Amino acid sequence: MPMTAPLQPVFDGHNDLLLRLWMQEKGDPVVEFLHGEMSGHLDMARIRQGGFAGGLFAVFVPPAQHMKQSKATYREEDHDPLAITEAQIALLQQIADRSNGLAQICRTAGEIEHCIDRGVLAMVLHIEGAEALDEECSQLDGWIAAGLRSIGPLWNLQNRFGVGVTGGFPGSPDSGEGLTSVGINLLRLCNRKKLLIDLSHMNEKSFWQVAETSDAPLVATHSNVHAICPQPRNLTADQLEAIAQSDGFVGVNFGNAFLRADGKRDSDTPLTQMVRHLDALLEKLGEDRVGLGSDFDGISVPDELGDVAGLPKLTAAMAQAGYSSELIDKICRRNWLRVLKKTWGA
Repeated sequence: MPMTAPLQPVFDGHNDLLLRLWMQEKGDPVVEFLHGEMSGHLDMARIRQGGFAGGLFAVFVPPAQHMKQSKATYREEDHDPLAITEAQIALLQQIADRSNGLAQICRTAGEIEHCIDRGVLAMVLHIEGAEALDEECSQLDGWIAAGLRSIGPLWNLQNRFGVGVTGGFPGSPDSGEGLTSVGINLLRLCNRKKLLIDLSHMNEKSFWQVAETSDAPLVATHSNVHAICPQPRNLTADQLEAIAQSDGFVGVNFGNAFLRADGKRDSDTPLTQMVRHLDALLEKLGEDRVGLGSDFDGISVPDELGDVAGLPKLTAAMAQAGYSSELIDKICRRNWLRVLKKTWGA
């Protein structure tokens, strides 16, 4: 019997698993994630099948209109951003507690490396859209104690910290006002507490405010190249130059709408299109500043990939494009570890 090649460990910059588990209305979502077969892109069996070693697990408060359409038991009075945020944080802890040692919340790059070496899922808590924070950010220390190491102050909609990137395809990231004074204060607080600041849902004005204010590497956890796919959320040449100058990082988004030149969500997108974005990012940022930010469970992905179990198909596409095994390893995990060490200091 021929030997099977070892899986390439992948550390990923973004997924929406916690939102999907929180939205589930029947059964025990943690048990189903750990021991069953779930819809969507992620469960523990497929994670292990695909070599998914860990990543940033997002906590996201969906707009009330989305909840009304997607959650049968939704009531207007239930739309409490703080309660929803803390319920999703609790789900991440439950995964760790009930995994029989197969998953761990990580707070340092060293802990992530140790988990990868032992085959333990390395989970980093990330906030996507800071609707649940008050102006004084009084909840932040409690979230940090629970494992928070990364925050995107904005999603697409306006909150007290600023205005996220909006607009249809094709479109510019220059889509309105940026961060408020409260938002600028949050950036400074993140720097003091060594939290990663995610740029992926920031419009052009807020992007440049972060570049001017923050002393950390500029990181877009799940964004692509605007010159290839002119979605407002994708990054322009000037933005990529600023990220390179800061010794920052971009994680490629797997979403069809952010990959395709036509901006469609159609899932017949070839994996060569993802490699095209990787090629462009490597040219602009260099081999040490590019990685993966799938957006699993938050978007539609190419059929050729399917779900997390399909990650070996992506690494095969990189090899087919001439990427060395060393470069593939950098893109799949080592570049993430580098920028996290530089941001967190550990």
